[in-house]
Amino acid sequence: MKAAGKKRMEQLVELEEFRMQAYENAKIQKEKVKKWHDKKILRREFTEGQLVLFFNSRLKLFPGKLKSRWSGPFRIARVCPGGALELINEKDGERFLVNGQRVKHYFGEEKEDVAVLHLKPVGE
Repeated sequence: MKAAGKKRMEQLVELEEFRMQAYENAKIQKEKVKKWHDKKILRREFTEGQLVLFFNSRLKLFPGKLKSRWSGPFRIARVCPGGALELINEKDGERFLVNGQRVKHYFGEEKEDVAVLHLKPVGE
């Protein structure tokens, strides 16, 4: 009976060592994955007055592959601590607060007032 009890205790100690080794390996793997993931994240710096595009994840009106979910451009009115941004829709003056991770820089040209010229077909 004592020999069986001693053998069982050795098995439990061995099992505990195996569990701790698996725990350490999982911890090391998670650290490697986190380091790789953090390396892929792009840090974006925003300032007031910049133009940005806003990712609208709730756009479900026209489901399809060709419908872009980026809307804008919007102008940054205020940069809040913690990465939040207050955006202004220049068309109607609406202001709203968004997470800074849902916007990206807009590199297009600013639209100016453009005159519209209507052409008539020849022969009319």
